[in-house]
Amino acid sequence: MKNPLKWLGAACVTVALCAPAAAADLMMARANTEFPEAMTLLQSAISSRGYVISRLQEVNENLQRRDYKSDMYRVVYFGKHDEVRRAIAKQPNLIPFLPLNITIFAEGDQAILVTGDPKMLREFFPDPELKPLFERWEKDMIEIMDEVREAH
Repeated sequence: MKNPLKWLGAACVTVALCAPAAAADLMMARANTEFPEAMTLLQSAISSRGYVISRLQEVNENLQRRDYKSDMYRVVYFGKHDEVRRAIAKQPNLIPFLPLNITIFAEGDQAILVTGDPKMLREFFPDPELKPLFERWEKDMIEIMDEVREAH
């Protein structure tokens, strides 16, 4: 496929019309808000749940090299330092999955949010001590995406 990101955008449109949806371990939501406002709402929703944003990654240059036309495409990385440190100490194989992240990109006058569903971590790491953490991350991700989606 020449442009898989265009396919991802089309999949997001199809799957995420109204509420956050899960497809193949992804959570997706469409916000009827333009990208700059949705980005601000996303950062606020993350921070209001006690998470710290560790990095905002712009990926526009790489996308443009692949003929994907968008100047509004970011990955927002976030977490709670002590919580991440304890989880990694308990299960070092979690390192590739952390910090948590949500990808946000513009599609016309709307924004699309996509993230990996934290429930997949329960399948990969069945440690009963980590289960409540993964469940809270899933709940928080749903709430974050709902907050951005429902804002007008």
